[in-house]
Amino acid sequence: MTKTLAASSANRPVLSSWLFALPLPLLEAGLVLAWSSGFIGARFSLDYAPALLVVFWRCVLVSVVLLPWVIGPLRKASWAVLLRNLGIGLLAMAGYLGGVVQGIALGVPAGIAALFADLLPIGTALLGSVLLGHTLTRQVAGGLIIGLAGVLLVTHDALAFGQAPWWAYSLPLLGMFSLALATVLQKRCAPAQTLGLLPNLWLQCAVSGVVFAVAAGSQHSLLPIPSTGFVLSVLWTATVSTLGGYGLYWICLRRASATRVASVLYLSPAVTLVGAWTLFDDPLSWLMAAGTLVSALGVWRVVRAEGTDRSAS
Repeated sequence: MTKTLAASSANRPVLSSWLFALPLPLLEAGLVLAWSSGFIGARFSLDYAPALLVVFWRCVLVSVVLLPWVIGPLRKASWAVLLRNLGIGLLAMAGYLGGVVQGIALGVPAGIAALFADLLPIGTALLGSVLLGHTLTRQVAGGLIIGLAGVLLVTHDALAFGQAPWWAYSLPLLGMFSLALATVLQKRCAPAQTLGLLPNLWLQCAVSGVVFAVAAGSQHSLLPIPSTGFVLSVLWTATVSTLGGYGLYWICLRRASATRVASVLYLSPAVTLVGAWTLFDDPLSWLMAAGTLVSALGVWRVVRAEGTDRSAS
C-alpha cells in the first residue's frame, strides 16, 4: 500500500501534489465553498445571459487556458485512458450540469432542482454498494438520512412546485445520478487508468463544451454577450466553480471514499444561502441555521464511519 501511494505521488503533477499534502478536512472545506459558488454564479448569470450559454463559455475558457499545460500528458496517454476519462467527464460535467440547468430552463423551480442535486450522497452510496461492493453500514446510512433531513430544513422556504412538464423534474435527478456514476467510476480507476488533475479537467471541459454548444446553439446564438455581467459570470464559474469545485472534488476523491466526499456536499446548501444573503440580500432564518446543524451532524456521522478510504490512491 505504501509503495502504491509513493508511486502515485511521484507521478502526480506539482499542482495536485501540494494540494494532496493538505489536511483532508481543509480540502473538504474548500470543496464546499467552491461547489456552493456554482449556484451563486448561476444565480448571478441569469440576469445577463441564458444559463447554457454561460456554461458553454466557461468550458471554452477553461479548455483554452489549460491547453498549454496538458498537451504533453494527453499525448502520452493511451487511447483507452483518454476514452475512459472522457466518458467520466461527460457524466460528471455535461450530464450533471446539463440535467440541472436544463431542468430549471424548462420551469423546474431552482429549489426543487437543487434538492434533487443534493441527493448526490445517497445516489453515490447506492451506486457504490452496487458497483464497488461497498457495504452501507447502519451508521453511514443514518448519517446520510440525517444529512438529507438537514438539507430539507435549510431549503424548506425555497421548495415549491412550478409549471414545468412532469418529465422535466426527472432531469435534475438524472443529472445527480450522472455525477454519482462518474464518482463511482472514477473511484474504480486504477492509478494507471487515471490522468493528472489538469488533463482530467481539460478533457471534461472540452467534451462537455461540445455538448453544451449543441444544446445552447439549438436555442440561441453561441456568440458571447458583450456585457460586464456576462464576462464576470463566465470568469467566476470557470475559475471558482470549475477549476476550484471540480478540481477539489477529484482531489478529495483520491483521498477519501466516494460516500464521504459526496456527503460533505450536504453542507453546500447552507453556504449557498449565506452567499445569496451576502450578495443578493436574500433572507436567512433560524430554520436554516437549525438545518445546517442537522446536516453537519449527518456529515460527522458519515465521516466518522467512513474515515479515509483505505483504497485511496
